Amino acid sequence: MSQINMAQQAAEQQLQHLTLNKWFSYSGGVFTPLNYIPNKALGLFSIAFAGDFEEKHIVSIIDFLATHNQTVTAICQYQPDLGLAPALCFYVQNAAEQAINPLVLQEFSNTLDCQLVQVATAPNLYEPGLLVMDMDSTAITIECIDEIARLADVYDEVASVTALAMAGKLDFSESLNQRVAKLAGIEKSLIEELKSALPLMPGIKVLCQILKQHDWYLAIASGGFVPFAERVQELINLDEVHANVLEFKDDKLTGKVLGTIVDAQQKAIILESLQHKLGLEKSQTVAIGDGANDLIMMAKAGLGVAVHGKPKVVEQAQAAICEGSLLQLLYMLAIPLDKEPAL
Repeated sequence: MSQINMAQQAAEQQLQHLTLNKWFSYSGGVFTPLNYIPNKALGLFSIAFAGDFEEKHIVSIIDFLATHNQTVTAICQYQPDLGLAPALCFYVQNAAEQAINPLVLQEFSNTLDCQLVQVATAPNLYEPGLLVMDMDSTAITIECIDEIARLADVYDEVASVTALAMAGKLDFSESLNQRVAKLAGIEKSLIEELKSALPLMPGIKVLCQILKQHDWYLAIASGGFVPFAERVQELINLDEVHANVLEFKDDKLTGKVLGTIVDAQQKAIILESLQHKLGLEKSQTVAIGDGANDLIMMAKAGLGVAVHGKPKVVEQAQAAICEGSLLQLLYMLAIPLDKEPAL
């Protein structure tokens, strides 16, 4: 039996009273079907996913939210894709309540062996939307500049600067110029070899396929480099990419970056420009990334999600996927609030 079927069967056994995609109230151990759907424009939606849920988990989460003055008025179990196990969504109607810090959510959810996020005015998968993603350590599992540095035998030196920049401890543009300068002399053929073997982040390809099926526009805004971004574009069928241009002379890196550097501000400009070009409401825009230079872009989006991010990024993001597949982003885009296709 597949893991997916086992997950479905387990969910049915443990929470058999919760029909998928239906909303219920919960009190004293009793689930009561509701005759309304929560208002997308009001309140908060707390989503528990990547866990093996039983009724005791529901009680724990309701109690946890209550300690933060959030009273759950509706619960729903849903499964946006057969590649994902069912998740639980808890609706808090009082729009005046602020979302809980994602780091606090992460600490609590670790005790339940699951992940927990909160979103407001959630994007709708079933309407056209925009996803703008970082590339390095987001769409792919590596930092390309560090891997180029490995070829130049300056990996440790460059990787340490990359880590400081991603943590927000160095100005990104300044750090990029410093790092690229150390790469002078690298053969273009070695860049091509690295480009041909880029490791995609688990779940990103299927996620993009599903989003494209629902008329979403997909783009990369990366502080990395054009050759790699264009390769990722080919691999996961992106609509456009924005990244930095490396200068070559005699088929070798000169150690310089050409043109406008795609830094934190530029990433945000790219997202807003695409939103306006596509005529989308802000609520239908999503930005994902792992580093401090993604935070401005994430704040400009309707939903900003930290992906395996550093603590500073998780803390300032609207939501965070701290482990596992990027397909889990669908949990935040497909809360059962409107009529939607059946699985």
